[in-house]
Amino acid sequence: MSQSRLTELTWREVRRAGEQGIAVLPIGSQEQHAGHLPMGTDTLLVEEVLDRALAVLGQEPSAPEVVRLPALPFGHSPHHLFAAAVSLSAATLGAVLDDVLDSLVTSGYRRVMVVNGHGGNDEIMRLAVKRFALRARVTVAACSYWTVTAGEGEDEAGRPDVTPGHAGWFETSLMLAARPELVRTPVPARTPVEPPPLFDHPPHPGLTVERHGEWERVDGSTDDACGADADRGGRLLDDRARGLARAIRAFDAASR
Repeated sequence: MSQSRLTELTWREVRRAGEQGIAVLPIGSQEQHAGHLPMGTDTLLVEEVLDRALAVLGQEPSAPEVVRLPALPFGHSPHHLFAAAVSLSAATLGAVLDDVLDSLVTSGYRRVMVVNGHGGNDEIMRLAVKRFALRARVTVAACSYWTVTAGEGEDEAGRPDVTPGHAGWFETSLMLAARPELVRTPVPARTPVEPPPLFDHPPHPGLTVERHGEWERVDGSTDDACGADADRGGRLLDDRARGLARAIRAFDAASR
């Protein structure tokens, strides 16, 4: 398999890679992650999962050609501005994704995958790729890294009640494995919040409920992170990486 970084290629190499390769765009955010995780947690984690996925593919004899784009470090985070965030509006993020996709197609790419690391980007990203494929001769895929598990065991699948959560057990475990020097320790226990926020605990299955002030009320995190564990985080990262590697491979096979 050929793996390249767009930033390091010449324009002729970019054109040649576009003939057969898959361009992969990671997107993240810059936003508050409680008092113990850095602003760039979502960007750092999506890059880590993608790094590990490409390492998995690199060990295979007939894996697809991949050109990795620099991560888009900003996302849609208005719900985190109560503390600190650098947020794009939904319209702006959609327009940025549209422009990036359009640039790639103009440069010769016909297959693109967007890999997301921030929950607030998910719906915007999926709508962007659907709309783009309607007007351009391109095959585009999108996923958030926590959704593409390898499914090789209950432990690797994580704790469903807090996956992905925000600045809680899941993300903190992953950061302890990926970038432990950036986690402020010891991680304090989260004070129980009653009633629980409606965005995580809707009153009826299938409802999406948002109530003003909820994120500030829960102090920027969805669940208690004090039990986060680096070893478990490493297994969770590897599980998502294997899942993403399989997703890239399947996308390649379906879009040739």
